[in-house]
Amino acid sequence: MNKGKIYQDVSESICMEKVMSEKYIELVSYLKGLKRVLVAFSGGVDSTFLLKAAKDALGDNAAAVTVNSPYIPSWEIEEAKEFTKKMGIKHDFIKVGIIDEIKNNPSDRCYLCKKAVFSMIKEKAINEGFDYVIDGTNLDDIKDYRPGIKALNELEIVSPLLECKITKSEVREMSKDLSLLTWNKPAGACLLTRIPFDTRLEIDDINRIEKAEKYLRDKGIAAVRVRSHGDLARIEIDPTIRDQLFNTDFLDEISITLKEYGFKYVTIDAAGYKMGSLNS
Repeated sequence: MNKGKIYQDVSESICMEKVMSEKYIELVSYLKGLKRVLVAFSGGVDSTFLLKAAKDALGDNAAAVTVNSPYIPSWEIEEAKEFTKKMGIKHDFIKVGIIDEIKNNPSDRCYLCKKAVFSMIKEKAINEGFDYVIDGTNLDDIKDYRPGIKALNELEIVSPLLECKITKSEVREMSKDLSLLTWNKPAGACLLTRIPFDTRLEIDDINRIEKAEKYLRDKGIAAVRVRSHGDLARIEIDPTIRDQLFNTDFLDEISITLKEYGFKYVTIDAAGYKMGSLNS
């Protein structure tokens, strides 16, 4: 009898009992009923929490797949790799370019992109014997303008957080209880959301947006969007920390740096960051 293994199992069980709210228990139970799942894993708050729950529920019958494209920030890819390696979860990548249907950034871009990308993920799942593809859509997402959800429904992608009526704040709270580093991670979105609709998508423009946001993140401004309007960069940051920018030396540095990345003009949005501001 391996006493060390027994002690470890008991310790992990006690830890799990401590952190599991009724909703987490319900989520794990729901996931167990899905048998074998492929998790669409972006590395964000919701998908990280979902992947952790899937691992708890299904063990090696849960695997992850991440889309690697020009409009997904490179740091998101690296954070996703680190998490699955730490958790011992099988993790694959699907490399995707900018599909023809969205090259001019149409207003239904999110729908078209989700339809194309999740079709690839579903094909992979079928070929590898998974019963379901699952994603991290939560209860709050259906209250916002999310045209991509239509594509998920059409492809019969399962959204366990939505099915279990788990909100974003509950995801963060349970993530904290589970010691997931993403519990307070700022909301993320693909880089195409920084570019106005009906604008030709160029790799150089996407790259300079990513560089600009990484620069500001490295300066301690985690919740940031650099909206691109041609040669003009419009910086949005969390309204509660706008005073961090009220420093002439820092403003000069920001202007010089973003112009080095290819912008001609650099502005600060006085209202601060607002999710989906370009939707209006």
